[in-house]
Amino acid sequence: METRKTVPLIVASALIMQQIDSTAITTALPSIADALGEPPVALHSTITVYMLSLGVFLPVSGWFADRFGARIVFCWAIGLFTLASLLCAASTSLAMLIAARMLQGFGGALMLPTARLILVRSVPREELVSAMVLMSMPAVIGPAIGPLFGGFIIGISSWHWIFWINLPVGIIAIALTLTLIDKIPPVERTTFDFTGFVLTGIGIGAVIFGLDSFARGMNAGPLVLAATGLAALALYILHARRTKAPILDLKLFRHPTFRASLAGGSLFRISMGALPFMLPLLMQEVFGYTPLQSGAITFVSTIGAFGMRTITKRILHRFGFRSVLFWNALIASFSMALCALFTPGTAPVIMIFVILLAGFFRALQFTALNTIAFAETDEAEMSHATSLSQMAQRIAQSVGVAISAILLQFYSGGSETLTNHAFAMAFIVVAVISASSCFSFFRLPRNAGDVLAGRKMAVMEEQIKEAEAAE
Repeated sequence: METRKTVPLIVASALIMQQIDSTAITTALPSIADALGEPPVALHSTITVYMLSLGVFLPVSGWFADRFGARIVFCWAIGLFTLASLLCAASTSLAMLIAARMLQGFGGALMLPTARLILVRSVPREELVSAMVLMSMPAVIGPAIGPLFGGFIIGISSWHWIFWINLPVGIIAIALTLTLIDKIPPVERTTFDFTGFVLTGIGIGAVIFGLDSFARGMNAGPLVLAATGLAALALYILHARRTKAPILDLKLFRHPTFRASLAGGSLFRISMGALPFMLPLLMQEVFGYTPLQSGAITFVSTIGAFGMRTITKRILHRFGFRSVLFWNALIASFSMALCALFTPGTAPVIMIFVILLAGFFRALQFTALNTIAFAETDEAEMSHATSLSQMAQRIAQSVGVAISAILLQFYSGGSETLTNHAFAMAFIVVAVISASSCFSFFRLPRNAGDVLAGRKMAVMEEQIKEAEAAE
């Protein structure tokens, strides 16, 4: 198989393990709580500690990859995640499970940016769009499959299998990585930015943890924690300007394509946190659907993403990144706003069509955003670019969930009973926020990312043909 196919498929096999595992556990919490003799509410700490560990260690992934080589770090990350999965399955107490989930978060933090770094360093830039489409599938499939997979496992067997199944997947992923992916040499770094690590770790961890806690508890305490995290990130910006080798290189924002990918991409990705949070809640709390029924309907967004996979490169080649990012941001946001029309009387087939449409256009936008971030970065900047991109994505998703919770609470008039009107208004507001990302994309140069989309080569060939015809 070609490099543009083998590399993304290999890294995707590991990422889908991480994505499914992190979402399947939510369905299994009552069963795990019963087995450990703990109240179900106490088990939410296993999700929180995973998110916290993921956020704290995300910034160090780039330094590790440059220092020891992206391929070897990726293998160690898979190994850590797999070992932690076995420890989760072997847990006999809540404390042991929390410690194992923290180790899983560390493995996931190293795995996510390093996987993308392997891709951008192994695949020629003109083939990056096709490769990124394949690698982006886990991010779309995992959240949709995870809850269904967790419910299926609990229904036919023990909750332990949610973690045990990661063992063969992890071993196969490591073997394929070492066998089929070329070694990526390390890039020597003089020092480890410990101060930067502390500031970014506190900042990202506090923001993600605070927003997640606020979405579940709706009180002021978590917001204070999130504000503390933002203050720590502000201190890091000051620190990075005075440091020769910061752990996250903010000079990347001098590239218009990277700046648009993070600024506009973060606004758009708020919907990535909001929609998976609101849709199941609407169908179960307002429409009276069972978890399986709501999961079966929302799952069709994955089918839309697969449909996108077949034509993304042709769309980007035909219209270019600037036009696709601008217009598709509006189209995808409009498809999200259509969810505001859902009522208990809406036929399931209509909801399925709208969610399918939204999944198609959102997947197109995510692939374009993930790819154009590397349009102007050079080899030495790629590790920083992957770490910064993942950090921004995680924070944007957490902000999306928090905003959704605030909107639902506000439009429900402070009542604990959620209303159809509250969901409709929340969908519209989230869609408007998502659509506002188009202003960042409008400011991109018209030829932004043309090499990645294969457009520059096509223009050169056309010019050669015209010159030959003139002769």
